[in-house]
Amino acid sequence: MISPIIPTLRYKDTKATIVWLCGAFGFEQHAVYESDEGLILNAQLVFGDSMTMLSDQRESEFDALQKTPADTDNIYTQSCYIVVEDVEGPYHNTCDADAEIVIELTAEDYAGAGFSCRDPEGHLWNFGSYNPLSPTEFEAAPSQIRQAT
Repeated sequence: MISPIIPTLRYKDTKATIVWLCGAFGFEQHAVYESDEGLILNAQLVFGDSMTMLSDQRESEFDALQKTPADTDNIYTQSCYIVVEDVEGPYHNTCDADAEIVIELTAEDYAGAGFSCRDPEGHLWNFGSYNPLSPTEFEAAPSQIRQAT
């Protein structure tokens, strides 16, 4: 059984964000659904085998539960982590797109390297070469957990 987890994010200007995410991070548009008024109701962007969904912030039951970083003083309680083989490419693309780098490209103590940045509306994105689902890294995890506790 496949059970993908698909992050959903709200934006004030989703059309501009789609262009930015595709240019800066290399996402590709899968589908974009607009209302008659031009609001983005659901945009599906893919990155490799993964997807994220975006939409314009509006008055709805769900939007009462999820805010943009601008609405929360740039405090965010979750973020996306994107696994890449070579983290330097996305890092340089992100820098070229004038993203706010909040954690510079760094080798991690446990494995791999990564960086964190904010998109133009303040959402936090993380890129890293550490893949906790790869067979070798996944098999190594239990012993690392035992050592840490």
